[in-house]
Amino acid sequence: MAFDGHIRRGHPIIFGLLILFSIIELAITAWLTSMFNDFNNFFSFAERDRIRFLLFTSIWTLLFSFLLMGSFWRLPEHLFSSTGSHIFLLLLTWVFWTAGAASLTSALGGGLNCNTNTFIAYCGQLNAAEAFAWINWILVTIALFVVAGRGISGARRGDGIRGPLVV
Repeated sequence: MAFDGHIRRGHPIIFGLLILFSIIELAITAWLTSMFNDFNNFFSFAERDRIRFLLFTSIWTLLFSFLLMGSFWRLPEHLFSSTGSHIFLLLLTWVFWTAGAASLTSALGGGLNCNTNTFIAYCGQLNAAEAFAWINWILVTIALFVVAGRGISGARRGDGIRGPLVV
């Protein structure tokens, strides 16, 4: 098909960006979790719990991004290289990022103005965690749409959901 070359180039790019931004989110949320655990200076339990969930989500994304990217490169006939496994794992990851980013945004009231907020500790870090959560959500959304499109074309071709991303 005409899109095979684009998929071969785009898959490592999108998953590489997803890995990069997940590492950044992991660093921010791990640091915030450590500070909240050590000093108990979180603004609310909602803020603390949502940061912990984003920490889990970034670890989840790292693990499965490496798995999907590695199997795409090394084992093109493996189960994790199939369209179905990509759709399943990306959809679950998308749900996690949607829940995490939206709930942190809600807990922070849509974002914090660090110039006027003097009562919330780690204002800049919380804003960064929110921003990188939404960036990861955008990347997973793009990947999910592309893989779903490949799944539809594979179903029309007769490969089904277990078919490869690249023919």
